[in-house]
Formats: sequence, C-alpha cells, structure tokens
Amino acid sequence: MVNPTCFSLKKIKACDLFFAPACGIIEVDYFEKGFAMIETAKQQERAILVGVELQEIEHFDMSMEELASLAKTAGAEVVASYTQKRERYDSKSFVGSGKLEEIKAMVDADEITTVIVNNRLTPRQNTNLEAAFGVKVIDRMQLILDIFAMRARSHEGKLQVHLAQLKYMLPRLAGQGIMLSRQAGGIGSRGPGESQLELNRRSIRNQIADIERQLKIVEKNRETIREKRVDSSTFKIGLIGYTNAGKSTIMNLMTDDKQYEANELFATLDATTKKIYLKDQFQVTLTDTVGFIQDLPTELVAAFKSTLEESRNVDLLLHVIDASDPNHEEHEKVVLDILKDLDMTDIPRLAIYNKMDVADNLVATVFPNVRLSARDKGSREALRRLLIDEIQQIFEPFSIKVHQDQAYKLYQLSQLALLDSYTFETEVEKITGYISPKNKWKLEEFYD
Repeated sequence: MVNPTCFSLKKIKACDLFFAPACGIIEVDYFEKGFAMIETAKQQERAILVGVELQEIEHFDMSMEELASLAKTAGAEVVASYTQKRERYDSKSFVGSGKLEEIKAMVDADEITTVIVNNRLTPRQNTNLEAAFGVKVIDRMQLILDIFAMRARSHEGKLQVHLAQLKYMLPRLAGQGIMLSRQAGGIGSRGPGESQLELNRRSIRNQIADIERQLKIVEKNRETIREKRVDSSTFKIGLIGYTNAGKSTIMNLMTDDKQYEANELFATLDATTKKIYLKDQFQVTLTDTVGFIQDLPTELVAAFKSTLEESRNVDLLLHVIDASDPNHEEHEKVVLDILKDLDMTDIPRLAIYNKMDVADNLVATVFPNVRLSARDKGSREALRRLLIDEIQQIFEPFSIKVHQDQAYKLYQLSQLALLDSYTFETEVEKITGYISPKNKWKLEEFYD
C-alpha cells in the first residue's frame, strides 16, 4: 500500500479535488503552510482491465500485460481483463454495447471497485463509463501519472508530477461530477456541483502557473549547481532505457553506490549524477534518470523535460535493455522513438543487454552492444573496457611531448584524456592518447 505523498502547492480551497490513484480513494487535506497530503484508502482496490484492439495496433498483448503490471505497481488487485477487436473506438463508451454489458455484469458480481482502460479516454467516454459501471474508471495515462506521484521523492520531482496531473485533469473537469464526487469520499457521498467544478478550473490554472514558475526557479538553481559540480570539459554519460531495465543497478555497479533499485516500474524518477574513474585519472560523470514506457503521457514528457535534459546534455548514451524480457525489441523501439521526440538521436549510443543471467536465446538488435548481468561483479570490468573503447572512437588521437618542467600539468590532462602510452626520451616524455575535440585546445601548451 502506498504511503501518503506530499506535494508543494499553492494554498487553495479544501473542496478542490484530485483524481484517485488505483490503490485507493483519495481525500485532500490542506495544511496551514500550503501543503497537500494525498491519502489513500487502506483497502486494496479490485480492478478490471479493459482494452480495445484496433487493426493498426501493434503489440496489443504486450500493452495489456504492461497495463496489468502498472495496475499492480499502483497497488491494485487485477481480477480480470476484457478485450475487444474493433475497427474504431466507440466515441461514447469506448467499447461496444455488448462488451459494456459483459463488463458491467462482472463489476456487479465480483465487487469490482475500479475499471482501468488501456487507452487515453475522452472526458465523455470517462463520464459514460462511470455512469454505466457505477464505479471509478481511470485510463492508462491517469494510472501512469498516479505511479509517478507515488515514486516522486525530490521537491522538483513532486512539482513535475503535480504539474502533469493538473494539466491532465484540466480538460476533464466538465461533466465529471460523478467521478469527482466518488473520489471525495466514496460512492454515494456528497460531491461538488458544476459551479464548484468551475472554481476548480480557475484554481487549477492558477496552480499550473504557480508550479511552472517554481520549476523555472528549481531548474535555474539545478543548472547552476550542475555547472559548479561538473566542468564542461568532463565527459558525460547518460543512462537511458525502458522502465525496470536495470539502469539503477548498472549505476550502482559502476559507482559502488547504494542508489535505490527495485524490480518495479518507475523506481527512479529523479536524476542522479555520480563521478567515476574509468582509467587512471580519467573522470566521467554517469547520470541515471527516469525510465521510458510505451505511450508515456505527453503531460509527463513536458513536465519532466528539464529532468530528461540531464541526459540530453551528455556525450554518450548507455541504452540499458532487459535481455530477459520477451518484449525487449518493442521496448528498444519505444526508447528510440522517445529519443527522436527529444532530439537526442545524434548522441552516440551504446547498448547494454542486461540480465543475461536469466535471458534465453538473445538476438541483439542494437549495435554496438555489450551483454552482461549487473548482478555479476565481473561485468563491471567488461563494461569499463567497452566504455573506454567507445570513448576512444568518439575522441581524437594525439601525440605530445611533455618537458620536465611541464610534468605538473600532466595530471590535469590525465583527467580529461585517455592516456595510452608513455615513451621516455632525453628531458621529455612522449605521450599518446585520445582527447575530446572540444578539449583539444588544451594540448596547445605542450606543442613546441
């Protein structure tokens, strides 16, 4: 069950409401200092999953399996799954009338509390489905937003999730009196009327503007901290991948850190950056950030843009792939599509096929790549060697002569360059290695 999650909010009326997470009905309690606590009911919700397979949809079964994982991550008990093949979604009820009655019968007979739909519902569809079933209905996007709200730990992460929630909820207020009433205190409890919904709309717009202002300040402060923490000449590596691929485990493997890792979706939302030594004194930074998923809500992509840009400003992307997942090829495509949307396809990329200890008959589809198990300490050395080889491909070779009176400068150079060989000559030391094109100017003082 999910612990209550705090969000920093502009203080608003106590009757303002938020959508319910899949793990329980929520109530919003406002405190004097302008903080809101989202509290979940203690009972586990019993959920039915609903999906419609259109002819043009690829990997429908994978998507439904993923929806079940998302629901369980949110704390729901998945009781049943209903699917239907159609040429198009029903504009009123998403599914056809026959399937609607079938689901309704299951809801009534098995004490179902929540219906989760594997698509983004229109406000009209959401309202009609709730009226038909008499229970809460949420869609895939709302479910993902809820999980992000559960996972957010930092002040910035909570602000980003809250912003995405508000932007998602704003166009869905009109006509949702049934849903909002139920979220306020369960079926049959008193809820806001239409005039109150209009008040919510204005309040939400004000909150959106306020949070966006706060995020600009946070982003500016984070940029300042990043500039102080990491010299622009330092080589930067970003970890990317589908959610639960093992990015945080790779991070811990390379840094000897104890960053939170778990076999669950979206275990990491906040960007984490660590320094590591790859060879001698050569330093790089390694950044872990939020994982990707199929149909990631656009509200989240927009809200987490600044966090995702932690990986956008890197020199090399490590694409972590769960080799044990039978759908890993589809997951790879999702990641590549999101990289394209974020204008990150020009960044060099190295694939890491992780969890090879439990993978069967892997056929690699991303190159260059390395196969390993982050649980195996021997994989650390294999990954380190591969990273060095890959960085050498990105860097440019050089050869310099270091005079005895310049020896003190060699240490500084060794932090920025991969030094390869040393040859001692009379009063000079000949050194070869590889250096980033942007740092090549630092070699000028060594040339005669």
